[in-house]
Amino acid sequence: MSVTRVLVANRGEIAVRIIRACQSLGIETVAAVSEADRESLAAKMANRAVCIGPPRSSDSYLKTGTLVAAAQSTGCDALHPGYGFLSERAELAQTCADNKITFIGPSAENITNMGDKLEARKIAVSCGVPTVPGSDHAKNPREAAAQAEKIGYPVLLKASAGGGGRGIKLVWNPSEMPTTFSTAAAEARAAFGNDTLYMERYIGNARHIEVQVLGDRSGNVIHLGERDCSLQRRHQKIIEEAPAYAVSTKVRDQICHAAAILARSIGYQNAGTVEFIFDNDTNEFFFLEMNTRIQVEHPVTEMITGVDLVAQQLRIARGEPLPFKQSDVRFFGHAIECRINAESPQHGFRPCPGRITHWQGPEGSGIRLDTHCYSGYFVPPFYDSLLAKLIVHGGDRTEAAARTKQALASFQVQGIDTGIPFLQAVIDDADYVDGKVNTRWLEKKLEQYSAAHTG
Repeated sequence: MSVTRVLVANRGEIAVRIIRACQSLGIETVAAVSEADRESLAAKMANRAVCIGPPRSSDSYLKTGTLVAAAQSTGCDALHPGYGFLSERAELAQTCADNKITFIGPSAENITNMGDKLEARKIAVSCGVPTVPGSDHAKNPREAAAQAEKIGYPVLLKASAGGGGRGIKLVWNPSEMPTTFSTAAAEARAAFGNDTLYMERYIGNARHIEVQVLGDRSGNVIHLGERDCSLQRRHQKIIEEAPAYAVSTKVRDQICHAAAILARSIGYQNAGTVEFIFDNDTNEFFFLEMNTRIQVEHPVTEMITGVDLVAQQLRIARGEPLPFKQSDVRFFGHAIECRINAESPQHGFRPCPGRITHWQGPEGSGIRLDTHCYSGYFVPPFYDSLLAKLIVHGGDRTEAAARTKQALASFQVQGIDTGIPFLQAVIDDADYVDGKVNTRWLEKKLEQYSAAHTG
């Protein structure tokens, strides 16, 4: 497959990340930008920028036909979707294939198989990969209530076409089912155009552990270890780490092996992530879903393995085999990633777009900053609030956490509010330092922080 000029069909820090990977391989880039992103760092860095429409993503970054036309008109033979937007839409992958444009990602079939959460569960079961006890399609509140009685309350209602934390509702008891079911179905319909719901047993003391996989066009599939993504706010990850902490070597090996088996069973190609829920009380793990794209948190894996995942995506798309075997993968130290968002912690974390008057990222040993921001940059109000990802590496978790604390303290941003103060409070917390957290812990920390800083 030809990959000599890539249309970067995304924005923000991931667009910059893709451009840098392309530059390292001598590949030309064209940045697809909305009218609001004409002055973005990606537009400045790419060999060329092409405007794909008005600011709102529904009029630009979410239009398959427009993106493919932009690739064709600028002579691009490949397209990288990044994460979010259309990255997990089989339609984009298939349209690229139909127009002889190399899609930097998995096949449309891979995306379809894993995009439907119910189908993904069936595939996991067929591979012997444990899944969370639950039920298939619940057609109405009455049927859902009957299924929930068998599973045992509380249960999670989830959108079969869901992703990014949307379409998930917790139901504590039978009386909540009718209203919550209707709300979840409406949310799923609005977000994904599909209101199909299913249920899973709710695991209260849980951690979120995911495994990075790579597959080439020759059938080779390997994993690059796991990440812990338990610190979440409204199902959105805030801090991620690699490797997962407080997990036995036996369980770690089992989780990574299960992820590779699942990916291999569908002939997975390119980079992907297999997500699991880990029960702190029983040490059991269960398959949740597979994300058929590069993840926001991929840098922590890069930091502990030395593997450039985006460069590997490009090489795989060109038809090159993986340059290493599973036995060649080595892990070094510990890495932590903090997502720096344009939001105001002291005002309920409301979005905070606007002009950045001063931007100075931290520097030093083991520190990496993935960002599209600079002094004078205007943060538009139309998109996700992610400004940067601070990634810190240390010899072990203690050293990585100490370096993260120092890096956050030296991070200078003026003109807009960011979530840095809250991240500092988290990194400083004794429970975090001791690894005594679960997927609910950050919400409790958030409540404490809000009570102390708002009045």
